[in-house]
Amino acid sequence: MVKNKSWIFWGLIASCLGMPVIALETSISINGIDALRLHKPPYNLTGRKIAIGQVEIGRPGKFGVDKAVSKNRSLNLAGVFLRNGPAKSNSGVDPHAYNVAGVMVSTDKAFPGISPGARLYSSAVGSTKMGQPEECLSAQHIALQNSGDIRAINFSFGEPLNRDPRPDAVLDGNALLTQCIDWSSRVHNVLYAVAGNQGKGGIPIPTDNFNGVNVAFSSRRGGIFNKVDVSNLVATTEAMSLRLAGKEINLGPRRTISLVAPGSNIPLLNPDGKLNKVTGTSFAAPHVTATVALLQEFGDRQLRTKQPNWSLASRRHEVMKAVLMNSAEKIKDAGDGLRLGVTKTLIDKQNQDWFNSDAYKNPKIPLDSQMGTGHLNAYRAYQQFSVGQWNPSQPVPTVGWDYRNVNAGSYVEYVLAKPLQQQSFVSITLAWDRLVELNDKNNNGQFDAGEDFRDRGLNNLDIYLVKNDTTTADTATVCASISEVDSVEHIFCPVPTTGNYKIRVQFAKQINQATQPYALAWWTVPAR
Repeated sequence: MVKNKSWIFWGLIASCLGMPVIALETSISINGIDALRLHKPPYNLTGRKIAIGQVEIGRPGKFGVDKAVSKNRSLNLAGVFLRNGPAKSNSGVDPHAYNVAGVMVSTDKAFPGISPGARLYSSAVGSTKMGQPEECLSAQHIALQNSGDIRAINFSFGEPLNRDPRPDAVLDGNALLTQCIDWSSRVHNVLYAVAGNQGKGGIPIPTDNFNGVNVAFSSRRGGIFNKVDVSNLVATTEAMSLRLAGKEINLGPRRTISLVAPGSNIPLLNPDGKLNKVTGTSFAAPHVTATVALLQEFGDRQLRTKQPNWSLASRRHEVMKAVLMNSAEKIKDAGDGLRLGVTKTLIDKQNQDWFNSDAYKNPKIPLDSQMGTGHLNAYRAYQQFSVGQWNPSQPVPTVGWDYRNVNAGSYVEYVLAKPLQQQSFVSITLAWDRLVELNDKNNNGQFDAGEDFRDRGLNNLDIYLVKNDTTTADTATVCASISEVDSVEHIFCPVPTTGNYKIRVQFAKQINQATQPYALAWWTVPAR
């Protein structure tokens, strides 16, 4: 656990015991998320000039501002703040926040971060006495940094339900901080990576968000990060589901976890330069945040050089969410490419893989309760993203993504240019936002203390894989994802026969606005 007791209830589990040196490479190399490959030629991606953010109770120390880091210059921070104002020198510096930042932007040669070239802005809420309004102000302040161009914000902390002012508060998406994140995601166009709740009366708010990604953590088996760590909170029985629903996991059938990333025994440097081994979802979430920086550096490179099939849609948070989730690893490929070249099989706490998941068997359940869509892989995310954006007005390649609008009562179809191979797997992910609006009392366009939000609800979108000669979604459907409660749909299924197929994005039910922006990512195998 975190040794500083003032943070113990608020920071997620961190083991702060001195350990032998094992490079961070173990979580960012091929045995983890395979990000180290992207640092090297021909990719040369380190997150250069990409701004990302961090919000916690404390903050990492900044060289030249805080004495605590006078002997360790491995974190080059773009800015540090106390809520929505300047940070006070030597105040609020926290080893937990420093470790989290190290996962993202450490420039230490032995312990490199995932995106050491990124610009990290960090805000400390400042005290456990502060509440959700102050946490929202901190998040908003970070989202407005770098001229309002922050691509992802890391949340390795949260609020306990017993501090929520609502009577009989539950995880229904309506805590102020949760609504703040969903509002900020849309208004500031930023992807929030939230540490999954580790439970037992812990810090579940804002894991009931819709528009961000919640991250569980994996541990090593045989040196490879491929198992959901037993410390992750999850309801493994019906009795546990009844006991935890609304208190530690989302109320109702909506799933909590989006992705899994390494988080067990991660070696990092403390502010004083000493080695520390840490464990928890606190250190899984920044793997996701920093991966966004790598992808965004590539996307901006494509935009700058005016490459075809690239637009500013590449900066959309929904696109990042769909790309990261669709490229996640589930079931190891046998070497024939039919399982999309996946390099590892992820197993849950009960040693079950995706094929045993209700998410694989039930089209109304897009996400596994423990695994989300699988294990983060930065290199596969790059492969998914680098193919570019494709317009459904013409046949699309076997791998790609798009950002577009769909109108209520209608659908958009993507005809795959090549036939698909029998018994190959198809991965498709659709992501869109819940609509949360600010009750802006002073009409300044920003959240201020004393203001709150209005939940306009979630439009219901579905996705289908259908044979090319079908005209309606209920005819010759091969695979479908038709959740009525999630802001993500996800298909991972085998192709029954070699032939021509198309992907259909359907606006099934209008809850708020009649036009819904969405991001779609797909990965298929062409016929041999």
